[in-house]
This record gives sequence, structure tokens and C-alpha cells, in this order.
Amino acid sequence: MRITLRTILFAAAVLAATAHAQPYPNRPVRVYIPFTAGSAADIIMRALEPQMREKLGQSFIIDNRGGAGGNIAAELTAKSPADGYSVMMATVGTHAINLALYSKLPFHPQRDFTPVALVGENPNILVINPVVPAKSIQELIALGKARPGQLNYGSSGSGTTVHLSGELFASVAGIKMVHVPYKGATESLTALLGGQLDLMFASLSSAIPLVKAGRLRAFGVTGERRSPSIPEMPTIAEAALPGYSASAWFGIVGPAGMPPAAVTALSNAALAALQTQEVKDRLFASGVEVRPMPADEFARLIDSEIKKWAQVVKASGAKVD
Repeated sequence: MRITLRTILFAAAVLAATAHAQPYPNRPVRVYIPFTAGSAADIIMRALEPQMREKLGQSFIIDNRGGAGGNIAAELTAKSPADGYSVMMATVGTHAINLALYSKLPFHPQRDFTPVALVGENPNILVINPVVPAKSIQELIALGKARPGQLNYGSSGSGTTVHLSGELFASVAGIKMVHVPYKGATESLTALLGGQLDLMFASLSSAIPLVKAGRLRAFGVTGERRSPSIPEMPTIAEAALPGYSASAWFGIVGPAGMPPAAVTALSNAALAALQTQEVKDRLFASGVEVRPMPADEFARLIDSEIKKWAQVVKASGAKVD
């Protein structure tokens, strides 16, 4: 049998058409993680991956591309082909805060992405050193008003959710506090325990053991709902400041123009994975709360969060060139 060039080209065309006609996905999906292995975004995706793989019949390649506050992974995703085979685990930083924080971004969090699904959030908790003369959040606010600019709070760095949670708190409460940035969460928490700081909006996983041991006093969690990790603790909105909400959230997004079938398939797989007890337990152990939200609702959340954090960043004066 004689094989001609025309035969080869025809066979290639048939194979390409067949591959194109196959339902999504027909090959592995790459997921860019904007931070290093072990970060909350990384832990969440690794918890979801087995369930999503089983549902869709394809593996997910987890690709950690940390740096520049998550902007490296976001740029890679935005500039990837919009075929559903390159997505990322977006965060409140990459898709809300950084637009106001960075002088220039090589992407726009709304124009250059397709929201797929919100999957979880990581609220913080307001804790103070017990030597601070306040027994409630109302007393803390009253103290801040009586001593403007004298209360200080720490964070793991300027522009982080820990920092901006404090800026939002001060703005809503109508008080002035001094922000003291540290190199990391451990350093700032150590300073709080040592009395160099008055308060902090710390992660639940690091603060709850210290609260239970009596080394810190807690006044409220920063999310919209009470945390399953400490259900007896009210939200800050419940306790004193209606409307206050500040959480680090995580969700899957892809490049702008993704096929609707790919968005639906990925969204359904992620949301189904969040319903399994295995995923719930893994996320709970890491201090991450399950927050399933489909693509259209996630898009609206991104819009509202960009507006909210733009005001907070402006008030804080934080900027990265």
C-alpha cells in the first residue's frame, strides 16, 4: 500500500477533528498556583484534585508559580490559550487587592479572566494582648477613639489581607491605628505575644490555640459567617460593626473567552468535590472554610471585592511599584 503525503495530511486532519469533537476535557488540565507548595491555595487545589480527576477522567497538573504577590501565575494564566486546559487558583490578592496595590499589572482581573468557581475562604480573627485594657470589641473601639494613633497592630507585610483587615476595621470603626509590618506571620504573632503589639488580625489556625491557652484575647472573626473552627466566636460584624467582612478567598479562574462547556465542567467538578467529606475534612484541618459558589456568582464577588479593596488600599497608602 502506497502512503502519499495527501493520505498523511488527511489522516492528521481526521485525528485533529476527532480530538476537537471529544468532550472536554480530553487531556490533562494545568492549574497555576500563585504561591509556593504548602500555601493555602496549594493545599486547596491538592485537596480538590483527586475528586475532580475522578469526575472528569483527566488529571490536573499543579504548577506552583509563586512570586510578585501572585501576579506571575496570574499573568501566565491570562496569556494562556483560552481552551480550558490552563487555569489558576485565584485569590483575593491576585483578583481584587493587587489591582489597587500594584502601580502596573500585566493583566486585568476582570477583562482577562473567566471565573469558574469560588471554592473556599480563610478568615482571620481579631486578637489582642491581654494587657490591653479592653474586655470587648466595643471597649477596644472606645479605647481607639480615646487614644487616636496609639493602638498598633501587626501584620505579615504591607498589602496582605492581615494588614488590610486592620485598615478596614479602623475605617469602619472610625479610629486611627498604627500598622507595623513584619517579615512574616510568625514574627508578628511573636511580637504580639511579647507585648510589642496591641492587636492583630491573625490566621485562625495560628491564633486559636493561643486564645484557648489564655495567651491572647479574641474578639471576633473577620468573615461574613462564624467559623466552624471556633463557632462560639461571633463575627466582627455581629459583635460591633455591621457590614464588616474581610477574608482571603480562593477560586478557580481561566483566561478570558473560555468555552462555556469547559467552564461548566470545571465548575461542576469543583463544586461536587467540595461536597465530599474527605475534601471538607482536609480543608478544615488547614483552617480553610468551604465556600462553594458557581461562576456567575463568583464573577459578581470579584467585582464587589475590587471596589471594596480599592478603597481600603487607598486609605492605607500601601503601594508596590
